[in-house]
Amino acid sequence: MDIQKLVTIIIPTYNRATKISDAIQSALNQTYQHTQIIVIDDGSTDNTVEILKKYPEIEYYYKENGGQASARNLGLKNAKGSIIASLDSDDIWYPDFLTKCVEKLESEQLDFVFANWNQETREGNNWDFLINDPFLKPYFKKKIGHWVNLEYRETRDLYIKACPSPSSSVVMRKSSIISGWDEKIKIGDDWCMYLDMILSKECHIAFTLEKLWNKRIDDINIYDGRKWSEVLEFLYVADLKRKMARFNHLLTKIELKLLQERYMASLVELSKHNLVRRFKVLTSFNLLGESLAMNIPFTLKTIPSVLLKSLQNKIKS
Repeated sequence: MDIQKLVTIIIPTYNRATKISDAIQSALNQTYQHTQIIVIDDGSTDNTVEILKKYPEIEYYYKENGGQASARNLGLKNAKGSIIASLDSDDIWYPDFLTKCVEKLESEQLDFVFANWNQETREGNNWDFLINDPFLKPYFKKKIGHWVNLEYRETRDLYIKACPSPSSSVVMRKSSIISGWDEKIKIGDDWCMYLDMILSKECHIAFTLEKLWNKRIDDINIYDGRKWSEVLEFLYVADLKRKMARFNHLLTKIELKLLQERYMASLVELSKHNLVRRFKVLTSFNLLGESLAMNIPFTLKTIPSVLLKSLQNKIKS
């Protein structure tokens, strides 16, 4: 591959002393070597700084704890490359990750690409993540080799409904980034950033079903390490409310309606959780009241479906 664009690798970390070395080593071991590796220490209180002294090849920045979005933005501020890749400090890229992603990105002048991965589970086994993604399956018929290219309308529809590309899976053109990662977002700052790009311009993207990295799981993962009730509260209520307010002027009526209905359904489910699991009656009623204030018929229709789903899950377990 002739492409020699500088790739800036941003590795945000917080108290990952036991795993950060594996992430850094996987970045150093890339077959694509024209890289700038930046590690942003988001206020770690363990021995992260001592571990990082073993890597003179990296640029190290320390900041007070402010969350993964603020750490990534500091990395972006110091990025010299025209291509950006953000590697979570508990994940591992396989050696050809950058070579294959950069070649696709540059040869077709795309805005960003993302790669499939091996997903670890708490039981200790791995599974092929994207091949099981229901939002991506309709596009598999377009696969040429390992890659699937999406038209803009497909990209827009996909990212309104879901985010199939966690931070470690993405390689993107720096010039396509609109305003970086939203520091007010609690979990899905990567999802919010992709939406910012996609809704602001006609983005061209592609994904590969070839597994090019490994996603590891532990109890302090921003998403995977949380209970479902926390994901619901932060990603599908707080974050979604922020995205609807921020992108309201860029969304079509149909897109906004879809997000509003997802938001109301999440409010109803969280209301049920607070009532049944936490015994927080007032909190439960307030959440339900917010959904009712938005759309009474939709909320009333959603309540029995949420209860039925809860009952089915209980029977399965």
